[in-house]
Amino acid sequence: PRLPPRFVTRGRRAPARGGKARRLSLVSRARDLGAGRLFTSKERIMAETTPSFTVTMNDGKSAKPEEPVAAPASKDMTWTDGKQTIKYTATAELLPLHTDDGTLIGHMFALSYVSDEKDKSDRPVTFCWNGGPGGSSAMVNIGGLGPRRVPINTLKQLPCPTKPEDNPYSLLPTTDLVYLDAMGTGYSKVAEGYDPKKVWGVDGDADAFMRGIAQWLTTHERWNTPLYLYGESYGTMRNSVLMRVLGERGIALTGVIEQSSILDYAPTLAGNDLYYMGMVPVYAATANYFGKAGKGVDQFEWFDKAWKFVDEKYGRALIASDSIMPAEEHELAVELSELIGLPAEFIEQKHLRIELDTFRKTIMADEGLFTGRYDTRFTEPAYMDVQGDNEFFAGEDPSGDAIMTPDQSAWMKLVQETGFKGSSINMLLSMKVNMDWNWTHQAPGTMGSPVCPNTAYDMGTALRRNPYCRVRSFGGIHDAATPFWNVKHSISKMFLPESIPSRIEYKVHENGHMAYEDLPTLEKMAPELAAFYDKRHEA
Repeated sequence: PRLPPRFVTRGRRAPARGGKARRLSLVSRARDLGAGRLFTSKERIMAETTPSFTVTMNDGKSAKPEEPVAAPASKDMTWTDGKQTIKYTATAELLPLHTDDGTLIGHMFALSYVSDEKDKSDRPVTFCWNGGPGGSSAMVNIGGLGPRRVPINTLKQLPCPTKPEDNPYSLLPTTDLVYLDAMGTGYSKVAEGYDPKKVWGVDGDADAFMRGIAQWLTTHERWNTPLYLYGESYGTMRNSVLMRVLGERGIALTGVIEQSSILDYAPTLAGNDLYYMGMVPVYAATANYFGKAGKGVDQFEWFDKAWKFVDEKYGRALIASDSIMPAEEHELAVELSELIGLPAEFIEQKHLRIELDTFRKTIMADEGLFTGRYDTRFTEPAYMDVQGDNEFFAGEDPSGDAIMTPDQSAWMKLVQETGFKGSSINMLLSMKVNMDWNWTHQAPGTMGSPVCPNTAYDMGTALRRNPYCRVRSFGGIHDAATPFWNVKHSISKMFLPESIPSRIEYKVHENGHMAYEDLPTLEKMAPELAAFYDKRHEA
């Protein structure tokens, strides 16, 4: 499926509709959905988002007769990395979700891998998902963290069909894994008669996942076990809200893994200075990779040099805007040119502000190529001017083309192997969910409900309440969808007390947006994540 830029967090354009190009900003789209209500009463917020501390499970009754759903299916399987062997059960099922008053919300699809280890008192369970919003959990499963993976060893496009293999980098030796599809994606379906907009939004989505997690823990009798969340992209924003919501419902977390994070959506707004600041280190890493800048310099050293430039010089220049002296702007353009490989005159003409699509079209133009967005190291032949529509180009991504279709096909085969009888149509990415998303979210302790959410405050609140929860944030130097600079900035500008940042870990690798699709990164991530899980035994 084609992936428009706004579909996974950072773009700002929507695809054409009804034959006419239609541009929708994050703000205008949220207003179209009737967002922007101001709440001045804490009681009203609690009544609408967390009505009680009681989680209602299967005992609820639907307002309408429940539609027939596919029966759960399981298969006993064996995983090995050549050194150790684990027997596990793969289960595909649809979890019923009910509101606190018993109304059926719908059914959330879960594909879980549970080891046959008898004593599970200290065996973690990790709930995993991708982002979008509107993405199913297939990619973070078959991509490289589940028991089986589609082998990706190069930066070239995968052939079809692929041959999934036992994944030596899987988290299975460390934790049981549960992959949940967001409502309206994959096999997850909103009940007939239930308004999908209640679950297609920042707060409604987190509430639905809270209920899905509680239902799985009940069905599989795994309450009071170490619980972890693993989210990618928008899934990291979901994690942040879930950290708070789960705690408010008496479900304590042991750890949260944030891959390719975005917590504050302000940098996605057109012209926001934080957008340009976050992009510069990514541009520099890309230019270094293609030999356009920093030749002979280590990729991480070049990335760090650009990061320092942003912190010490570039940010101040953007704030100064047209009050900056021409000589200083020229000097900075020259320095930026040396870092990102574009001509200084070109950068100066743009007043130091380079859009991502401009960079993707320009950096490899002399070789007739354009670069990816998920992973800027991927390239495809450039289009002729006749296909120069910006809306079209913004949705073109060589790194997405390389892996999405092969991964989707392999994932469907894995589900089939369990015996689950789902629909023949399974959307990896749902445009309907994405376009109808309600971005309104009130951060804890703040007034009003802006349509540009910042969930870093949800994370900070959850960590204040739970002194034992840890967070590990992974990023990639070639990720232009969720630049790593921005997530560190989102956390650091809250000035959290020392006890909280000490439980937040950061790590950057050479990958793009989907870290698990990069073999060198996957090789490093596996032992790092195992060590992160081991920290649950520390005070």
